[in-house]
Amino acid sequence: MHVRQLAKMLGVSPDTVRYYTRIGLLEPQKSIENGYKFYSPNEQNRLRFILSARDLSFSVDDIKQIFHKADEGESPCPTVRRLIDNRLHETEQRFQDTLRLRARMHTAVENWGGKPDKKPSGNVICHLIDEFTKTPE
Repeated sequence: MHVRQLAKMLGVSPDTVRYYTRIGLLEPQKSIENGYKFYSPNEQNRLRFILSARDLSFSVDDIKQIFHKADEGESPCPTVRRLIDNRLHETEQRFQDTLRLRARMHTAVENWGGKPDKKPSGNVICHLIDEFTKTPE
């Protein structure tokens, strides 16, 4: 299967297939007759795996680690579990940070509701932000 065929089959762009090939996650065979790259069923399966892993927020480096274990004949599952546990912890932390930011934004919107618009003066560019950042949380 060629780049465009593989891309179409899996619903990605040809550039996506080329990217994963360029960084070494896919290793197509090159046709002697025309120089085109040919993706075997094994490479097609690897791309499916890459896309599934990316949907779970595994990084390219994570996927390289997983492939390395699998290519060595070892179970990559312990690595996958460790990586997803770490990623989940990071995601939870970002989520909590986002909730705190959301609360501050709601507070800002409420505080600014009745305040007038003012032109910049002196060191003040926008009094809404300047006054809000001086307000203790």
